[in-house]
Amino acid sequence: MTGLPDTATDDRPNVVLICVDEWRGDALSSAGHPHVQTPHLDELAARGTRFDRAYSATPTCVPARVALFTGQSQEAHGRVGYVEGVPFEQAHPVTLPGEFRKAGYQTQAIGKMHVFPERSRVGFDDVVLHDGFLHHARRGHRRQFEFFDDYVPWLRRQPGLDADADYFDHGVNCNSIVARPWDKPESAHPTHWLGTQAVNWLPRRDPTVPFFLYLSFHRPHPPYDPPQWAFDQYLALPPYERELGDWEDEWDEFREDGNHQASIGDLPDAMVHRARAGYYGLMAQIDLQVNRFIESLGELGLLENTVVAFTSDHGEMMGDHRMFKKAVPYEGSARVPFIIADAPARQGDGVEGGTARDAVVSHVVELRDLMPTLLELAGIPVPEGVDGVSLTDHIRRPVDASAPEAPREWLHGEHVYWGQSLQWVTDGRMKYVWGSAKGVEQLFDLIEDPGELHNLAADPAHHQNRDLWRGRLVEALTGREEGFVADGQLVTGRPVTAILEHTLQRIG
Repeated sequence: MTGLPDTATDDRPNVVLICVDEWRGDALSSAGHPHVQTPHLDELAARGTRFDRAYSATPTCVPARVALFTGQSQEAHGRVGYVEGVPFEQAHPVTLPGEFRKAGYQTQAIGKMHVFPERSRVGFDDVVLHDGFLHHARRGHRRQFEFFDDYVPWLRRQPGLDADADYFDHGVNCNSIVARPWDKPESAHPTHWLGTQAVNWLPRRDPTVPFFLYLSFHRPHPPYDPPQWAFDQYLALPPYERELGDWEDEWDEFREDGNHQASIGDLPDAMVHRARAGYYGLMAQIDLQVNRFIESLGELGLLENTVVAFTSDHGEMMGDHRMFKKAVPYEGSARVPFIIADAPARQGDGVEGGTARDAVVSHVVELRDLMPTLLELAGIPVPEGVDGVSLTDHIRRPVDASAPEAPREWLHGEHVYWGQSLQWVTDGRMKYVWGSAKGVEQLFDLIEDPGELHNLAADPAHHQNRDLWRGRLVEALTGREEGFVADGQLVTGRPVTAILEHTLQRIG
């Protein structure tokens, strides 16, 4: 063992949750992506378990992180759309870091939180904060960054940079597909800064207790501004070619052709090509920073007793179906990477011959499953109200043992978007989509048609399957306050809100 001696007397595992922002579930080389190379995340997956049908049930930053921090479905936590300025701790008093803290863990967050007020700690002992470009925070604090960001004040103290330096100096918007290389030294990039903060925190932690670290990178969320080397690495990809299915005209009323910040619309192929280079380049940079951090764990003798998880709050459409950003039910938006590597020293605990590694699980899982899983891996009771499912049996499955049962038969997701509620249900093989405004119905076979190009809902040969999945959505929505279901049928045109009433009542 190298590095400083560890004087901890508590032998419970450390837990690290690495969360990135807007990383598609298919964008790992271990998942077979044709272009993205993620060697260090692949290495993490090889010593752990990769869940290849993982979803964000409410796929935008705010509600997804509520699910992550509370272990609850959107029906329970009440956040079914994107709304800023909601007091987090009043709305959601029981949290993942809070439970670790109650159990005696040192809890630390580094990076993006996206809660309100921005300095809320939601159960962490301390937070080193960088949420990226948050319009709500900038307007509320009139660019006094000390109130809502730790990165910019640090940036302005760096040699060669002036007192007004900002991550927005290059002018690329935070929801734009315009891409360009980073305009400052790589060591000043937010991704590199977060890696440095995490590496420097490790020797400064309390060595007498285990820790829970939430390391949250803002990227690969736009702006698509990786270092030059990372941008160049993917600029030479084959040219982007738009591929459309047989159903996209159902959303034509929301198209904004030519708008580089639109959620749906035609854009020049060359612009999307550069956006891909920027997006994948940011992933390459994060992959290296993850490796840098894990190597530091090893140098300090901590890796053998540390659980490491990796996920994202949601994905990115990146031109699929002429769509961009997130919030929609399709795979690019809703499916996320999901890797959990148990502490190496514990992979054989109580299991003759150790546990299975390099495992891929194809059951449907969701962000809310992380809270009960990480707590159980640490031997901490799961609090009441958590409706996520622990995946520990899949992670600590004995070698050559039969696979555990699926944590759920199917998953319900939704998001208020385009003036309506976009609802969906899936088991990772089939997916049913319903739009509450006009009753748009879509049915996709994700095995035969992973790109979701062919809508089977109107095909008589698939009516029985469509009715089965429609019935599952009816089951999920029955009794909901919006009135989406009446007499066992889906009801269109109902008013929608991004926060359910029971959550509003908690915050007064």
